[in-house]
Amino acid sequence: MKITVLMGGTSSERNVSLASGIRIVQALRERGHQVTALDPARGVITQAEERELSTGKVGTKPPSLESLSKVAEGAFLPNLTSMKEIRSADVVFLALHGGQGEDGTIQALLDMAHVRYTGSGHLSSALAMDKDLSKKLFRAEDVKTADWLMAPVEIEQVEGILGLPVIVKPSKQGSTVGLSIVKKREELLPAIEEASKYDDEVMIERFVPGRELTVGVLGDVALPVGEIISKHEIYDYECKYTPGMAREEFPAKLSPEATARVQQQALDGFKALKLRGYARIDFRLTEEGEFYCLEANTLPGMTELSLIPQGAAAMGISFPDLCERIVKLALA
Repeated sequence: MKITVLMGGTSSERNVSLASGIRIVQALRERGHQVTALDPARGVITQAEERELSTGKVGTKPPSLESLSKVAEGAFLPNLTSMKEIRSADVVFLALHGGQGEDGTIQALLDMAHVRYTGSGHLSSALAMDKDLSKKLFRAEDVKTADWLMAPVEIEQVEGILGLPVIVKPSKQGSTVGLSIVKKREELLPAIEEASKYDDEVMIERFVPGRELTVGVLGDVALPVGEIISKHEIYDYECKYTPGMAREEFPAKLSPEATARVQQQALDGFKALKLRGYARIDFRLTEEGEFYCLEANTLPGMTELSLIPQGAAAMGISFPDLCERIVKLALA
């Protein structure tokens, strides 16, 4: 089968995408497919570039906004679907994270060109990327999520409605880029300013203390629940992509009843946003035994340290098999 893997792009998660993409390329070739690696910002990735990327290094911090603006200068998104690497592919495997790769933009282009691709459609991708809208849809389907406000907002409202601490984050970002924990009122404005660098909408969300859990969804099946034990207070960019900064347990140490409950919540969240193919749904579990949905990730990381591959492995699904299943779901 001819498969083009889209990876890289111009978002703040570019490095993560490249690390995910090269693993997917290698896995699909192992399965005998004819695979091309394509970066929407730079073009076809050469064999020499593939060898360099195969180290899988992401870095402890996202790329600077200055470096990303330079990358964006070479982007050819409007011409993407006219490229033979896209037109001749039986399916496009989306290994992009964040930005136009995950917000429905590229999905819409591929839809208009009648090109099949992995993951959710353009509308569902846009809804999941917008944390404000996705939380509203979660609540409409009885998927519990923490209270939140959208900036601009007075500090008195934040303290009165949400209390401190709160999480401040860009409404449309991933990998905790631009995210801060605010514990004191004087920290709120700087946190909003930091988040505003990455999006024009900023969410202020009640901080939910507890255990960090994640559930992958593959087709209509919830994968084993995972727990993330991070060295930082939150599972941030450094912890996600630096070996030794976090420990993941699959399956998480939960009762059978709690496991079934959070897996069902993940499936409900998946359906609430009308996602397809695969996704990862993140949760917090409080001391009182309540699950709070944090967000849905429509194109979750596929690096060596990423959570979806670990959840699949706990179910006996190897990484090449996982990639193969994702492709088959796109063609179903």
